[in-house]
Amino acid sequence: MLLIGYGNPGRGDDGLGPALSEAIVARGLPGLEVDTDYQLVAEHALAVSEQDVVIFVDAEIGAEGAYSFREIAPGAPEVLGSHSLVPQTVLALCDTLYGARPKAFVLGISGYEFGEVKEGLSDKAAANLAAAEAFLLEWLQKADQQREAAHA
Repeated sequence: MLLIGYGNPGRGDDGLGPALSEAIVARGLPGLEVDTDYQLVAEHALAVSEQDVVIFVDAEIGAEGAYSFREIAPGAPEVLGSHSLVPQTVLALCDTLYGARPKAFVLGISGYEFGEVKEGLSDKAAANLAAAEAFLLEWLQKADQQREAAHA
């Protein structure tokens, strides 16, 4: 399983993805590979192709709650460039280049302050980060239990 937390920590709440991935790395969870980056790029398709499950984590603007979590499928972009790919495009590249279709999810964490160049999360975003981390840890535990039951 792979978790990719991405965003720019130098742009306030845009750093939510990296903040979550760093918190998960600190926990040292077995069976979970973690990557932290500023943005998704075509090279992520190779890492994704080697996994059964991938979770993309990013800041989200205008969400209704503290976070959202949804399964996604490969999708073609409107414009394909070398920067700022969306998770669905990384999955499409993974399928096209490597013939792999891992199960994929997006965990979007609600952020509020993105405009100015500054490090650190807003108080509301930090609270959302804590809620998203608690959700993810519970989800990972259930996923492990389901895998163990399937192999029993």
